[in-house]
Amino acid sequence: MSLVSLVKASGNTKDSIKKAIGESLNLIGYQPKQKMENIVIKPNLCYYWDYSTGQTTDPKFVASIIELFRENISPDVNISIIESDASAMVCKYAFKMLGYEKIAEKYNVKLVNLSKDSFYPAKVTVEGKIFQFTVPETIQRADLKINVPKIKYTARGIELTCALKNIYGCNPHPKKFKYHKILAETIIALNKLMKFDLCIIDGNIVSGISPRKLGLVMASQDPVAVDAAAAKIAGLNPKKIKYLQLAEKEGIGKTAYIPKGVSINYFKSRYPRKDFKKKLMGKAYAALILTGLGEKLGIQ
Repeated sequence: MSLVSLVKASGNTKDSIKKAIGESLNLIGYQPKQKMENIVIKPNLCYYWDYSTGQTTDPKFVASIIELFRENISPDVNISIIESDASAMVCKYAFKMLGYEKIAEKYNVKLVNLSKDSFYPAKVTVEGKIFQFTVPETIQRADLKINVPKIKYTARGIELTCALKNIYGCNPHPKKFKYHKILAETIIALNKLMKFDLCIIDGNIVSGISPRKLGLVMASQDPVAVDAAAAKIAGLNPKKIKYLQLAEKEGIGKTAYIPKGVSINYFKSRYPRKDFKKKLMGKAYAALILTGLGEKLGIQ
């Protein structure tokens, strides 16, 4: 079974976050290869929400990862922070508004809008059906791909946003709502085409019924395992999350895992869960999307 680490950051400073990330990597026995030229980091920048909402990855968290890997590999290793345009989000504005331009300038890293990147077409099979997407060149030539997602509820028949769902943002096509009717299959197809090497979850501030300081840092080399653990923390049953079961079936990873570090129940008891009313609203929203009515009403 895959290892999933759970660490509590002692504070909200970059130093405390960096220490927690280092500990989380040690708990899973992760050691980066010394010969690397290009690293990509994929945060969750789904919209223009500040990290304090729990919706987007904290730039301090990404800065900590940059420092750790340059210290352990080389101060000259090329690092790119990647994201793509979405239906209601322009990547260059997200980079600016969410503090990533400052990170890029301070650490001499690149900000790459995957929707503007060179790419090549690729086909992949999910449940016997062929899907065709485009794979950005920046991802294709990376020696190490690091996924830095958030833990969030989502109302589109998926239930949970974490490691696997974050790769949905690697699809360079900006009008992503066109995939909502087959969202689970799309998530799996993209994860099969673009396999990331390491997941480091920014659970310092989480978004449930409301934002909350949780102080959680997780790490794993298995996105399915870390999503299963994240689901449990959020009060969800991994066995009832369609894309997780499909990911395991398609060989991306395993839902069974060995937790290392702080007890899952510690974080589960503190996670701001949705109430019954919010769950009903989520189901209604998902129904609009899946029936196609949401698109007609302008809901993406």
